[in-house]
Amino acid sequence: MVEIPGFIAVETGDDSDLPLAIAWVLPDGRIKHTLIQPDDEWLDDEFNELNGYSLEELHNFGASPLDVIRELESDHFNATLFTAGISGDEAALARLFDTYGIDPFIELAPADSLYPELSAGEWSRARNELFGEMGLEPLRPEHEVEVMLRLHERLAVS
Repeated sequence: MVEIPGFIAVETGDDSDLPLAIAWVLPDGRIKHTLIQPDDEWLDDEFNELNGYSLEELHNFGASPLDVIRELESDHFNATLFTAGISGDEAALARLFDTYGIDPFIELAPADSLYPELSAGEWSRARNELFGEMGLEPLRPEHEVEVMLRLHERLAVS
């Protein structure tokens, strides 16, 4: 059986660190995903780009930022999680943690670092091809995590 790394992805508003949705993989391969209720301090008086979500939708169907942090802590305390977009995910997670003055208990690393045998760009090309094969959207965190997981399974076997 292939050991499953902790993959994570955060969806943000365009050109911002406003976290809208998050997904991560569990050690057994299941994927957790939720919308995130924006904290009032995250929203400015101007229009926030919410990637097609409405504030009502985020408030009604999203988890509170503190609940997201607690779930993440329960699943991945003191872990290194792997991401396809480290800077955007890092900024969005920093906003989650900073809201409550909590020190981050996870570390992020680029997912392609799991595959030192691949040359620069090979992982990204394989990832993009898999998105196409699976008919998934790169900007949705649950799709991003699913693709990283499936790609890991392929690369770990080969």
